[in-house]
Amino acid sequence: MKVLDLFSGIGGFSVGLEKAGFETAAFCEIEEYPRAVLRKHWPDTPIYRDIRQLTAEQLRADGLIPDVICGGYPCQPFSVAGKQLAERDERHLFPEVLRLVRDIRPRWCIFENVSGHVKLGYDEVAASLEGEGYSVWTFIVPACAINAPHRRDRLWIVAHTRDEPRRDSFARSIGADGRWQYEAEKWTPKAAEIARSGSTPEAMADWEASQSEPIRIGDFWAVESNVGRVVDGLPNRSHRIKCLGNAVVPQIAQIIGQTIMRYEAEIYG
Repeated sequence: MKVLDLFSGIGGFSVGLEKAGFETAAFCEIEEYPRAVLRKHWPDTPIYRDIRQLTAEQLRADGLIPDVICGGYPCQPFSVAGKQLAERDERHLFPEVLRLVRDIRPRWCIFENVSGHVKLGYDEVAASLEGEGYSVWTFIVPACAINAPHRRDRLWIVAHTRDEPRRDSFARSIGADGRWQYEAEKWTPKAAEIARSGSTPEAMADWEASQSEPIRIGDFWAVESNVGRVVDGLPNRSHRIKCLGNAVVPQIAQIIGQTIMRYEAEIYG
């Protein structure tokens, strides 16, 4: 499935989703330094600059019809570290995201934001997506769930269009060991037929393992990548740390991507 990666930063979403078997069709990022990082690692992938100017018509004209829209839209309107102005904040850009979702009608949407978004602004986001015909699931997943040595709670929002056959229930949660636990309560007739034909959870797990690089749950990984140990505040360090701080955790995006791929396989074979 092809992905439109909004507010791309240094590409954390795409790193994780590509490991799960997705393909990045295009980025949208306004800051120049992360754009340079994206150009280095995805030299052949288009990078649009400003979501406020990006349109479905332009994407179609460029031959880019994404199946998935993902992105961590700006958190400043909802963060406890800010003024918490929500929709009154000029950096509140979810309406631009919703415009693209409405015009493109992707099969899936995956968004990430600070956990404080649950108390401020999330209801609007969920209601807007549901109003456009999407089923919405939300999870608060900390970075330590995949063995990062820090907590970093983040809200993850997954939405799926009701335009296609779907199961009545689709839920995942992080268990104590950091692994996704699967829960299915009700099945559509199509899903039940696929299940009877041999698509068991074990078969899906085997398929998932064959399609993506497994996450090494038992290993710890560094909070920061090796960006060169120089004096704090020098230009060739500060902008890198800013990008890392703004980035999503790729391993969590990968797990969500694997979940979607499993769902697609169960429903569509």
